[in-house]
Amino acid sequence: MTTYFFVAASQKFLTVEEPLDEILKERMRNYKENNKEIDFWLLKNPSFLQTTQFADLKAKIPSTPAVVLSTDKKFITFLKLRLEFVAVGEFECPNAEIIDPFKVE
Repeated sequence: MTTYFFVAASQKFLTVEEPLDEILKERMRNYKENNKEIDFWLLKNPSFLQTTQFADLKAKIPSTPAVVLSTDKKFITFLKLRLEFVAVGEFECPNAEIIDPFKVE
């Protein structure tokens, strides 16, 4: 099993109102320079937020959600501190409700 960590907010907040694109590009550049495999993904309307496990979290997001999903807990903690107005969560996969963490609606 793999543990995934994420920050979640509305798509508009993550992709328009915040400079997330700059943060992800810089991280990708750093990973490339250090020959590190990408361990983070931006997902718009991820299916895992539809599960009962995240019903309360999803209810707090005002419109169509987006997440930055990662296997690196420190990166998600950094994003939470940097972006401030986001929800955070984690899950292990595969599990009874989540088989594919990258599936989107």
